[in-house]
Amino acid sequence: MSESSQISPWSYKPWWCQPWSILLTGITIIAGSWFLAHTIWFTCLVAVPILAWMGFFILVWPQLVIQSGMLNPDQTTPEKAIAEE
Repeated sequence: MSESSQISPWSYKPWWCQPWSILLTGITIIAGSWFLAHTIWFTCLVAVPILAWMGFFILVWPQLVIQSGMLNPDQTTPEKAIAEE
């Protein structure tokens, strides 16, 4: 197996910080801005920082954590880390 499939930074995050919840929150906020204002400029104004936030936490953050070496390749779940202490 490859190193990225063995080490998952998502297993260390709570349910509200998982990729599906980040996407759902971002899409809900963007759609809500459209339903509230019905103007494209306002929706774009809301969407740009939300899409940047989603892109960072879904695409960039996991790779940075894996590359930083903060996660031990031998412990793939938080439970193993606690058990080893």
